[in-house]
Amino acid sequence: MDSAARDRLALVLTAPGQPLEVRQAAAVELAEAGDRRAFETLALLLNYRDEALARQAARALLRLGDPRTGRAAAALATNPLRVAYALPAIDLLVDLRAPEAVPALTETLRRLRAEPGPAHQHIARACAQGLEALGGAAADEQ
Repeated sequence: MDSAARDRLALVLTAPGQPLEVRQAAAVELAEAGDRRAFETLALLLNYRDEALARQAARALLRLGDPRTGRAAAALATNPLRVAYALPAIDLLVDLRAPEAVPALTETLRRLRAEPGPAHQHIARACAQGLEALGGAAADEQ
């Protein structure tokens, strides 16, 4: 993709009144082209309530390879107000093997284990599985 095409897609990300689907498609295309202007939009979509949309953003972020991705995914994975939507961020941390992954997954898992009830067991399970995938020892400590 040439620079003019990337510039046109980048304008879509900031133009007022663009539908979410249009912004998402532009961000994914920019990520495929390795254009880091897609990062902010994809990071916002990673935090979206629609899991399919968040997973698509996670895949695009993984391909983009922006060094900010690990920090963004860790912030989302550890946010107690957004825990119900944390699976794509947790999976992205594991896929990235980001330095932030083990601390973020450990923090989230500890917090969820301290909460009574099964409300977010699937998130706790994903954290434990992620820790195991990242080295096992970290999961055993939990």
